[in-house]
Amino acid sequence: MRTWSASIKRKLRLYWTMTKSLQTGLLLTTGLAGFMSARCPVINWQILLGMAGSLFLAISGSTVLNMWYDRDIDAKMKRTCWRPLPAAQVSPSEALLLGLALSALGIGWALGVDLLYGAIVFAGLFFDVVVYTIWLKRRTAWSIVWGGVSGGMPVLAGRALGLGTIDWIGVLLSLGVLLWIPTHILTFSMKYHDDYQAAGVPTFPAQYGFQATRWVIAISSIGAALAMGFAAYGVGMTVGYLRLMAVLSGGLLLLAAGSTLRPSERINFGLFKYASLYMLSAMLLMVIWGI
Repeated sequence: MRTWSASIKRKLRLYWTMTKSLQTGLLLTTGLAGFMSARCPVINWQILLGMAGSLFLAISGSTVLNMWYDRDIDAKMKRTCWRPLPAAQVSPSEALLLGLALSALGIGWALGVDLLYGAIVFAGLFFDVVVYTIWLKRRTAWSIVWGGVSGGMPVLAGRALGLGTIDWIGVLLSLGVLLWIPTHILTFSMKYHDDYQAAGVPTFPAQYGFQATRWVIAISSIGAALAMGFAAYGVGMTVGYLRLMAVLSGGLLLLAAGSTLRPSERINFGLFKYASLYMLSAMLLMVIWGI
């Protein structure tokens, strides 16, 4: 009995690893921020539970499906060869079944909560798995744009669920995430340039050079900060919240400028780390304001 129990726990830990819990948690936070930006009553726990549960399942499902499809790439990179699929700890058929099950449950639940909300969640999954991972990731470095579109869907879905419609603020929040994606992904692709080259995945550093990539990061960081700032103003954040948002954005812009004008591996990795902290903090700020 103990051996069986230990085997189940080990398998669940492997499944949890495949959901990329930190990435999933960040996207889930953006969805909550979008919902709370509509000033929906937090006591409506049924809707909050439906949104959180369906988003978690849909995002996790798409992540598992991505890992299933990219298992051959992951096996060629030092950074990812330890993952459950390339390490043969989980079989491809098992991963595919898990990804499809999580995705179907998440989309089904989302559609049950609200049709518009469910449609946006489905669009995010479709862009992530089909357009980004299956169609474009191995063909062009510009695939990150479509990956950014999928990344912007949770916050748009949350806002649409709170309002019952899509408005310009929801689009701006989604655009903020889309423009933040290059800062997050391109700094990563520079740090692990050799890994991506070994796997044959086209990246901006390989196609356009490191300095051009740094300029793209700087420009996208400015765009992300502006989009988040205008969205924060649009929802009616008070001066105190806007100042905090400005401080967060200022840190992002300073690091992006430093990475462009005085490039170093240390600054690049610092920007990569701060980019995630920036997005998480900005979204939590919107959640707190919405309460």
